Amino acid sequence: MELRIAGIVPESVVDGPGIRFVVFVQGCPHHCPGCHNPDTHDFNGGEVAQVSDLVAQIKALPPVRGVTISGGEPFCQGQACSTLAHEVKKLGKDVIVYSGYTYEQLREMAVGDHHIQALLSATEILIDGPFLQEQRDLNLPFRGSANQRLIKPGEEGFF
Repeated sequence: MELRIAGIVPESVVDGPGIRFVVFVQGCPHHCPGCHNPDTHDFNGGEVAQVSDLVAQIKALPPVRGVTISGGEPFCQGQACSTLAHEVKKLGKDVIVYSGYTYEQLREMAVGDHHIQALLSATEILIDGPFLQEQRDLNLPFRGSANQRLIKPGEEGFF
């Protein structure tokens, strides 16, 4: 299965707890002013990666605690991202997903798209909401603006 990506970071300590393998997907409809990754907005940019190749790279990095799927907008490639997330979980690693959509929007979208539901079900922590320049706060863990939330999907728990 193919996934259009902007790039990867094999070992990051700023995109969630522990050492994380980060996949930056390509393509985002939100175009948030002040976005940290504006080069990921173009749906035709980046490169195509095979999910199986990404999983092999993750498997070869034992110190990696989990995978962070960021963007771009991961839910615009729900099928490939949910496949990646479920394969990561089979390796015993956790999954964090960033989205410019709110959790409530994603739950509504999941009613008509089982890939979105599958990605939510494989996600330990969802960091939701658009980046809002006027709420920018560099002191927040793993978030860029105060409106963004850390959520445990399914448990509807907020951190």
